[in-house]
Amino acid sequence: MSNAILVVGGGFSGLTAAIEAAELGHDVYIVEKTPYLGGRVAQLNKYFPKLCPPSCGLEIQFQRIRKNPRIKFFTQAQLVELNGCKGNYSAKVRIAPRYVVPHSVDFSLLASSLEGEKDNEFELGLAKSKPLYRSMPFAFPGRYVLAPEALTAADKARLVGNKFINLAEEAKTIELSVGAVIVATGWKPYDVTNLTNLGAGSVKNCISNMQLERLASPFGPTNGKIVRPTDGRAPQNIAFVQCAGSRDQNHLNFCSYICCMATLKQCCYIAEQYPDARITVYYIDLRAPGRFVKVLDKVKAMPNVTFVKGKVADARQAAGDNVEIQVEDAVRGEKLTLTHDLVVLATGMQPTLATEKLPVKLPLDEDGFVAGGEEAGIFAAGCARMPLDVMRSAQSGTAAALKAVQTVKGR
Repeated sequence: MSNAILVVGGGFSGLTAAIEAAELGHDVYIVEKTPYLGGRVAQLNKYFPKLCPPSCGLEIQFQRIRKNPRIKFFTQAQLVELNGCKGNYSAKVRIAPRYVVPHSVDFSLLASSLEGEKDNEFELGLAKSKPLYRSMPFAFPGRYVLAPEALTAADKARLVGNKFINLAEEAKTIELSVGAVIVATGWKPYDVTNLTNLGAGSVKNCISNMQLERLASPFGPTNGKIVRPTDGRAPQNIAFVQCAGSRDQNHLNFCSYICCMATLKQCCYIAEQYPDARITVYYIDLRAPGRFVKVLDKVKAMPNVTFVKGKVADARQAAGDNVEIQVEDAVRGEKLTLTHDLVVLATGMQPTLATEKLPVKLPLDEDGFVAGGEEAGIFAAGCARMPLDVMRSAQSGTAAALKAVQTVKGR
């Protein structure tokens, strides 16, 4: 029997759950599939409620992890097998190689000298990266990662004999004994290429709301300058399309809760950079829960922001890499054809487990959210349970940690 707790997922809810359980005296193992902890929050420019940068909240969590010897984390790691029962689980975790030594070596000069390139998943298709990379300045752990498949022949020759690089490193599998499991697998932006009627994936300068977060980030591909991806020009006529794929039985059959607030926040981003730019928000309903209604009132009062109640039916390529949309103004009863130089699709959050499976017998609802498992000592946290903002994800992580602690203590 084990008092240890396994946390699957190193995003904000997973980190919160791990820290809370460890500070109550339990050994905790975090398993994160990407090279760094932080999850989706790390990709944001700012987040509610204080509109602070992700480094603010995450750095506090990272410090608590550094100082707590009860927490051990494994990045580039995946749970591949879970056997046993409540209070007595054996978890097998596969850890992919980084190909660099286990120290925080500064590879910036070496990385810049390499010729190869790879898709930058962290920048959501807006940029490429070198084969030797670190996704963000405040990455934790602060180690680089090497993608050997992206190296050119010249790159490989340059790395020969480098004592900090190990191209022969292999994946390894470890086994952990735990009494309870917290599933904090989070969410991913809904695949916009499914939204063919809205131009996603085919119409230039039609981007997702998460891509706009990366453009607005000072650590993003444009160093925080919001520009059109095609030509780097400052947009002057921007449209936001709400519920892009959400509340739609053909895509996401639910409201993602955060999309309206994300758009209001991003209207502020644009207005701060381009006070004269025109912004139009096309919406079905606007939802600003609780105290966030003040943000809605603030944006509605901006002279350069217009709200149009109506569903966008189509988006097409127009001259000058602009985007032409067709929308029905539900208030006036008019069908409109309008042109914008940048269109932002407010895509919803899809639970990761809707498309990626865990080796865990875990009941999911029709949308892919966790709908049970607590009787087996398995607890869902954050957006694995339901669409949540960052603050409520943290609260959910705390709740899952307390349940897991009660499970291993009362076994």
